[in-house]
Amino acid sequence: MSARAAWLVACAAWIGLIFLGLAWELFLAPLRPGGSWLVLKIVPLLLPLMGLLRARRYTFQWSSLLVWAYVAEGAARALSDPGASARLAIVEIALCAAFFAAAVAFLRAR
Repeated sequence: MSARAAWLVACAAWIGLIFLGLAWELFLAPLRPGGSWLVLKIVPLLLPLMGLLRARRYTFQWSSLLVWAYVAEGAARALSDPGASARLAIVEIALCAAFFAAAVAFLRAR
């Protein structure tokens, strides 16, 4: 995989995680009707966004560590939450895996 393709996949997965977190906690399957304070979990995802979009190597390095917190959250909610929330957790895990694989490919290609 070329560095550009890996960068595109990583950025798409990261932005997908942001939109998934917003949609999940605001309307798709919030813990409480009308939205949940868990929507704040996307704030750490916003911190590296500009560095990822600018293809900064250091940002890719530490973001690949940050993403594991979201894997853990996705795994916990996939196993404990019922219905739609469990399916959204599986999507979260898939986006995290896609980001991590693309970030590693991007870092190796550069």
